This record gives sequence, C-alpha cells and structure tokens, in this order.
Amino acid sequence: MAALFERSRIDDELWQELEELLIGADIGVATTSGLIERLQGRVKDEGMKQPEQVRQSLKEELAAILVTDGGSGQLWGAGKEPALSQSPERSEGAAKGTSPARPAVILVVGVNGTGKTTSVAKLAWGLRSEGKQVILAAADTFRAAAIDQLRQWGEQVGAEVVAHQQGADPGAVVFDALSAAERRGADVVIIDTAGRLHTKVNLMAELRKIQRVIQRKDPSAPHEVLLVLDATTGQNALLQAKYFTEAVQVTGILLAKLDGTGKGGIVFAICDQLGIPLRFVGTGERPQDLAPFLAEDFVEALFA
Repeated sequence: MAALFERSRIDDELWQELEELLIGADIGVATTSGLIERLQGRVKDEGMKQPEQVRQSLKEELAAILVTDGGSGQLWGAGKEPALSQSPERSEGAAKGTSPARPAVILVVGVNGTGKTTSVAKLAWGLRSEGKQVILAAADTFRAAAIDQLRQWGEQVGAEVVAHQQGADPGAVVFDALSAAERRGADVVIIDTAGRLHTKVNLMAELRKIQRVIQRKDPSAPHEVLLVLDATTGQNALLQAKYFTEAVQVTGILLAKLDGTGKGGIVFAICDQLGIPLRFVGTGERPQDLAPFLAEDFVEALFA
C-alpha cells in the first residue's frame, strides 16, 4: 500500500493499481468502487496534485468506513473503545438510570473452524483481568471434545464452566448457565455455541431457539451477539455476516486469526454494507491475544 503512492503524479495507472490492490485484499468490488469514487471526488474538489495527498485521504476514507454508528449491542457503544468491563442496562430501566443488567450476556456465534471457543476464552480472560466473575456456557454440545476444550480454557482463565453431556440440548445448557449466574451473582455469561454453516436452515433455527431461551430469563438479553470471523476467509465472510445477522441480529464482529493473514480487508465490506461494528481482533493463540478494535490503528497498519 505504501509503495503505491511513491510516484510523481496522480494518473489513471494509480487508480487502476489501487483498485486491484483493494480488491485483492478482500475489500470487495462494491466497497472498493465506492471508495475510489469518493477519493476521485475529493481529488477534484480539493485540488490535490500529489499522490501523498491521495494516500492521506485514503486513510481517512478507510477509517470512516470502519467507524459505524455503534450497532445495536448494549455493551460497546459508538465512539468508545470496547472496554470489556462496560455493562449493559436493562431496556426498561435505562431511561431511569437504574443499575446495569447482571449478568451481562454475550452470545458467540460463527461457522465451523473460525476459533469461537478460543475467542470465548480470550473474552473471559479480559473480563477476569478486570475483576469480573465470568461463567462460560458450553452450548456446543455437537462437536466432539468441545466441552472438554472449554473446561480446559475455563481452568486456565479462571472462569466457571456450565456444561451438560455431549448431544444435550444447547438451550438447556444456556438456561442452566444463566440460572447459575443469577445464584452466584456473576457479572457476565459468555455462551459458546456450535459452529454451523450459515446455509443450514435447521442449525440457524437452533440458534434462534437459544436466543429465545436467553430472553425468557432476561428480555433485554443477549446484550451482545458476537460473530467470530476468520480473517483469512475472504468474501464468504460477508455472506456469513449477512445470514447470522438475519438469524440472531449480530451486534459486533470479532475478527480472529488476524495474525495469520496479510488481508483481513473483508471487514471493510461488512462495515460498509451491513453496518456491523468490528469490536475485537485476535492477534495470537494466547488468552491475552485479543485487542479492542481501533479503526485508525487498523488502517495505519495497512500502510506500514
């Protein structure tokens, strides 16, 4: 990206190379076209003559795409660094300034192999480091060893795990986890769900059932629905985000495995076309390798 603007003038070749680079980075045709159109308009309106001016404007436009209106979640609002300790307010009490909802409920969803369980552990680690009491719900009762994996993570990060046997009803697991959280006065419940292809109607219906179980315990919950996306996925991630949002109203994106790819540009298409904010990025395999997403830092890294 940086080398692209090391030339003497703004010409058609610059625009063509920029378009190819952005599409190659998984930003997508529609988002790329709109971005270049806005840039060309700024070049004309602002009388830009040097490629370096285009470079700075590109940074601003890319960051603007990633700064959404805050989404529909209740934990992490617009313009705020997504500190894990922020708590939601019950919808019926928010206007009256009542105490935050407790426990806060985070539903974690995604397709197979994106790193959901590890991401759940990272979220729990962050919350535990802030002194929060966290309960993990092992609602992935389908994948072999998923429950044991979550239990191992729970021991490592200091979070209690509520689980049933493999093959059990995920909704029953969630109900028991929320009941346990109420009894123990826990601050947060994080629900790990089974990976499912976004095209499987019956599995998406199961997610909606889990959501109904949560809402029977607390009508304002889940307070966040985090979709875990693999940064290496490419354009298919846009379809995943679309289908999961239609099923359970995704409120934020956790972009996993960003350390394993030089792309990750699909987040621009998701923010641009669906308006879903990016909340966290996974930067490694350790529990502490989860960073709040900051648009300006993310964009700056693209030009490094």
